[in-house]
Amino acid sequence: MSQSKNVALRPLVGELKKASSAWQKTNGREFARFHWQDEYGGFSIGKSQVPVLMSYFARQKQHHRKKTFQEGLMELLEKYEIVYDARYLWD
Repeated sequence: MSQSKNVALRPLVGELKKASSAWQKTNGREFARFHWQDEYGGFSIGKSQVPVLMSYFARQKQHHRKKTFQEGLMELLEKYEIVYDARYLWD
C-alpha cells in the first residue's frame, strides 16, 4: 500500500480498524467480540525493500511458528534503535 504524505496515519489506521472490525464480525458469532488493540505502529520502507516485505508476508505463518509477533516486534524495534515505551505495546 502506498500512502500520500498528505494523509495522516492516525485517521487512516482508525478507518482500517473500524472497517475490518465490522467485516470480521460478519464472519460468525464467534467473532462478535472481536476488536483491535488501542495502539498501533506505522513503519515505512523504501521501494527497494518491497520484495523483501512481500516475501515476509508470504511466509508469515511459518515465521510465527518460530517466534511470536511480540518477539518479532521487539527484535525490529531494537535492531533499528526505535525508542518505545513497553507499557503501550500490548493490551
